[in-house]
Amino acid sequence: MKINILAIESSCDETSAAVISDGKILNNIIATQSVHEKYGGVVPELASRAHQLHLIPVIHEAIQSSGIDKSQLSAVAFTKGPGLMGSLLVGVSFAKSFAYALGIPLIEINHMQAHILAHFIDDPKPKFPFICLTVSGGHTQLVLVEDYLTMKVIGETMDDAVGEAFDKSAKLLGLPYPGGPLIDKYAKEGNPKAFAFPVSDMPGLNFSFSGIKTAVLYFLRDRLKEDPEFITKNLNDICASVQYTLIKMLMQKLKRAAKEYQINEIAIAGGVSANFGLRNELQLVADIERWNIYIPKFEYCTDNAAMIAMAAHFKYLNKEFSGLDVVPEARMKL
Repeated sequence: MKINILAIESSCDETSAAVISDGKILNNIIATQSVHEKYGGVVPELASRAHQLHLIPVIHEAIQSSGIDKSQLSAVAFTKGPGLMGSLLVGVSFAKSFAYALGIPLIEINHMQAHILAHFIDDPKPKFPFICLTVSGGHTQLVLVEDYLTMKVIGETMDDAVGEAFDKSAKLLGLPYPGGPLIDKYAKEGNPKAFAFPVSDMPGLNFSFSGIKTAVLYFLRDRLKEDPEFITKNLNDICASVQYTLIKMLMQKLKRAAKEYQINEIAIAGGVSANFGLRNELQLVADIERWNIYIPKFEYCTDNAAMIAMAAHFKYLNKEFSGLDVVPEARMKL
């Protein structure tokens, strides 16, 4: 009998559902929330309300387009955390109710673990052990991946995530939310060494990105005093310089981790792994360091249910099921 799993992702501002059958992703339905754009960031209460509106249609489409009847489902998986508590509650509540009604197991998934396991959706797939740089709006981690369900954080940010640094810098430049992709877009046409920003170097394999946000703030304040049109005239160069600095900080730690653990299987995951500049730099460094690198398709970089489904498949094989008393964890550790 086939293992068919319905997976639900609702950790932040993407409502997503996917169906996986014997380890093969059949679909990946995503409803994006545009309500946050005018606020310059995700508003938790609005996010949870949007999940309530989107969840049933998204799940209905995922099941219908999979060609699998709900009676053929083997389990229901959901994101337990980390994420916004209100958003997580919507997904967890539906998953528990649906699993109970069908009399099938419930599988809780760590959102960050799922980002890493997105690498096993398509070929080529990394070999164990490998190091994964997981970069998003809420997290920046270096993870030693020893097996599908055995992972260890070997480095992480001590303050802000790199995705937040991208978005906050974009906001200072007057760019709409989400600003990270826009910095990447304008950076393609700019000079990455036009302006110098400080590169922080925390001890060991940890990161710090709060300093560059402050540096960008003061840099723009001083330049705008001299020329009110400074941003407009130099937008591409500013974006390129900010992005160059952030990527440099990521890569210096990734190279250090690869050398320390003597591993040449290297992966990136999370929303920021969709960044063109990061992907390009990773390839350049890989050619020099002789790494085998793995980058998910764009649709599996940002929050999505396919990665939740992939993680659920491995947990199902390992018979790791949850009880109906499970609750979400906003600050869940890997």
